[in-house]
Amino acid sequence: MAPVNDVRHVLVLPDRDAAEEAAEALGERFGVDEEPRLLRDALAGEDDAEDAQWLVVLRDAAGRLDAAALDAFAGEWDGWREEP
Repeated sequence: MAPVNDVRHVLVLPDRDAAEEAAEALGERFGVDEEPRLLRDALAGEDDAEDAQWLVVLRDAAGRLDAAALDAFAGEWDGWREEP
């Protein structure tokens, strides 16, 4: 029995609109079947909601998504991919 590969990619985006657009585009661009999770991530020490980043968490059980392609994809919304 082959081990289960539980890879997760985290895209960090500047605002909710960018995160929602990117999450929607992931299916079209990469053929992602599972709905990505959107999470608000307040910057350390910041109380203002305007200073929050948004995370798009994407499960890649098959390990088929290319990290560099995801980083370039996030860059289209002025974001980046976090290294695990």
